Formats: sequence, structure tokens, C-alpha cells
Amino acid sequence: MEILKQFKALSDPTRLRLLFILEHFELNVNEIVSVVNMVQSGVSRHLKILLEAGLLVSRKDGSFIYYTTNKTGYTRELVVLTCKQLENEPGLQEDIARTQQCIILRKNRSRGFFRTAAPRWDRLKKKVLGDFNPNPVLERYLQDASVIADLGCGTGEMLAGLLGRGGKTLIGVDASPEMLEQARLRLPESQNLELRIGELEHLPMREQEVDAALMSMVLYHVSEPEKAIREVYRVLNPGGLFLLVDFLKHDQEQIKDIIGGVWLGFTQQQISGWLDRTGFNLKHTESYPVEKTLTLTFYLAQK
Repeated sequence: MEILKQFKALSDPTRLRLLFILEHFELNVNEIVSVVNMVQSGVSRHLKILLEAGLLVSRKDGSFIYYTTNKTGYTRELVVLTCKQLENEPGLQEDIARTQQCIILRKNRSRGFFRTAAPRWDRLKKKVLGDFNPNPVLERYLQDASVIADLGCGTGEMLAGLLGRGGKTLIGVDASPEMLEQARLRLPESQNLELRIGELEHLPMREQEVDAALMSMVLYHVSEPEKAIREVYRVLNPGGLFLLVDFLKHDQEQIKDIIGGVWLGFTQQQISGWLDRTGFNLKHTESYPVEKTLTLTFYLAQK
């Protein structure tokens, strides 16, 4: 019986500890080992038992395998109930604090990339996009939006195009001071435009502040993608549109040398799962081949 396998998996203190951590974060084995201070073989054995019981799911990204709790199916209620019971256990909050340090290391690697790449970003992006320009595809969905947020606005290329349309209030957000500086150099001063520094997982925006939000070639740089999507949902007005553009899952590690990134793209199933769990209604997807045998996929979702 499957339920016996699940209860057996939950009968070990170390596995309960791993389950609690992975309910809050998606981590690879090296990151988990650094958090729980155990040998890798022991961690891998416990992860295998939790996986076989259906309590965890895994995905491969480059040379790493990442683990998180199962967010779908009938086992979800069991995971949530278990983690709720563990909230006040001594030591688990210390595990969460150490895990947050792992996430900070991911973010610092991304920030380090943009610190040097910002002045060259438009040229670097062209190496993977070639002659394809995603902005016109995005703009056709933004005609009726009055307040638009470009999340991960980078050097402000998209904002410059939207400013030319007039009558819209624009907010650009980016975590990199160097990228925002390039945006300020590109964009004219305007009462309809505001640039803000902030992480996409913790947007410097009010609830229901915008009619439309776009995230173009940004999510693969974000350490916690699902958390960023939840933030988009928070800042959108009811009925607001979310336009997400990112690379389809690939295995080309060398692409990170050109355009950086934490992840090697995403499957459509991953993106649609995150959107659905957050509360978005996925309305439309379309894909375009670009350079380096990569594929850029567009997602149109509504709150």
C-alpha cells in the first residue's frame, strides 16, 4: 500500500528535516549537504526514499539535480500537514536560515555577472537572439494596459519602446544597480516612468499596483522562480495580464558564459505549473527558435 511507504518515509527524523527544508526551497544535493551538515551519501539515500514515496519531486538542470516537495496530487495534503506539525521544532528554523544563505550565494553569482556585463548586455543578448526581437510580440498584448511594470527591465530597451506609445505609466524594476544605470542612460526623463531597484522575489511595489507585468528573459536569472511569479500575482490588478518570456529547457551550459543565469531554461510544464499554483489562468503560449539552437517561449497569463 502506497500510504504505508509514505508513513515509513516520514518515520525518520532526518527525512522529516529534509522534507521541511524542501517544502520552503528547491535545492540541489550540494546545497542540502551544506545545510544539514551530513555526508552526501547519507543525504542521497534519504532523498531517494522520499522520492520513491512520492513526497518529493526532482528535476535535472545542467549537471545538477534539484529537489523540492511534491506540490500536486493527493500527497500534497500529507506534506502540508507534516510540515505544519514541524514548524515549532527546535533546530528547523536554523536549517531555514542556513538555506537562505545558499540562496544568497546564488543571487550573488547573478549580481556578479551583471556587474561586469551591464554595459555589454544588449550585444550579449543579440548573440543568442540573433535578429529576433521579442518586444513587438509583447507590445501587442499591452495596448489596453494603463500601468505597466517591466520586471527585470535591464537596460530599458522595452521601456523605451513603450514610452514612445504615450499615455502609459511605466515602472521598471531590476536587482542590478549597473543595469539600472544603463537604463537611465538610455531613457529620457519622464513623469510617466519610474525606475526602482529590487529583487523580483521581493518586488518594491504595492499590492494591485499595475494592470500588466512583463518578465522578458529574466526568470532564468532568478534564484526562486516560483516565488517571483507569486510576487507578480500580488502586484497585478484583478484581471491583469502577465507576459512571461523565457528559454525553453536546454542543456547548453556554455550559454551561461554569454548571458549568465541560474537555470538552463524551463519546460512548459514547469512554467504552467507555477502559474496555475499561483492562481493565474494561462491563456496562450507561442515559441520562436533563436540562435544557438535555443527556443524562446512566450506565456500570456491572466490574474
